[in-house]
Amino acid sequence: MHTEDFDARYHDLDTRSNEQIIGLILDAQGAGLAATRDATAAIANAASALAARLQETTSGRLIYAGAGTSGRLGVLDGAELIPTFGWPPERGGFLIAGGIDALVRSIEGAEDDAGAGAAEAGALTLGRADALIAISASGTTPYTLAVCEAARAAGALTVAIASNTPCPLLDAAEHAIAIRSGAEPIGGSTRMTAGTVQKVTLNLLSTLTMIRLNRTYGGYMVDVLLTNDKLKARAVRMICEITGINADGARVALRSAENNTKLAILVAKGIALDDARALLAQHDGNLRQAMAAAAD
Repeated sequence: MHTEDFDARYHDLDTRSNEQIIGLILDAQGAGLAATRDATAAIANAASALAARLQETTSGRLIYAGAGTSGRLGVLDGAELIPTFGWPPERGGFLIAGGIDALVRSIEGAEDDAGAGAAEAGALTLGRADALIAISASGTTPYTLAVCEAARAAGALTVAIASNTPCPLLDAAEHAIAIRSGAEPIGGSTRMTAGTVQKVTLNLLSTLTMIRLNRTYGGYMVDVLLTNDKLKARAVRMICEITGINADGARVALRSAENNTKLAILVAKGIALDDARALLAQHDGNLRQAMAAAAD
């Protein structure tokens, strides 16, 4: 298992200068990121499948599962979908070995508890409308493997991310994303290169999924939740840049659209609020298509 290997390049790591140590760790991270490019097709296919599944209903959930660093990265990725893309909180969730406490401290033995994984997956009553992303550096973590197997048996779409191949987790999921991040500078410390690769992979996977779910317009996060002044100012800038109106006009449109940026953009284009809502509904939230239809 490559993530558990001890690499001879690092046997004298503690005797090196600070700059040398940093350089070696950065080199390892760079190699892991380079390996990620080999998985772009698998990531793209998985994102397409996730978007298609989550588009089928208005209630299907995107659930993340993992243990330790992998589980925490899954929670981070899932939590960020809510403010960035306006993903409904009730349509997300996570399972992490050891529960909420494991977000801030190690829960000994939790990752080995396959029974807990199966039970917790069952408690979510996963079904055909749902999707699961299972993450494990080794690809052998009993808890994560049990969650993935239970989710797939329940009919949920399953995606697995692992750094070792072949491995049981990749075999258990419908969509396998294998990225061989290699041995760690600190042997077995998969919070390092494997963790970086997992974070980047999750960024790619979830962002592409949200783009295909029509939650962006170009490079604009037009479904952002306007929960603070910074985000409200960002929304004003987006409205200005997309529609060409000035900031005062953008603020008026945003207020009339009750802080919904997509609706405000259509309102700024001279479309009545109710008509704007109908246009977005007609085009599954795709702002570009709604704007084109309004211009016809």
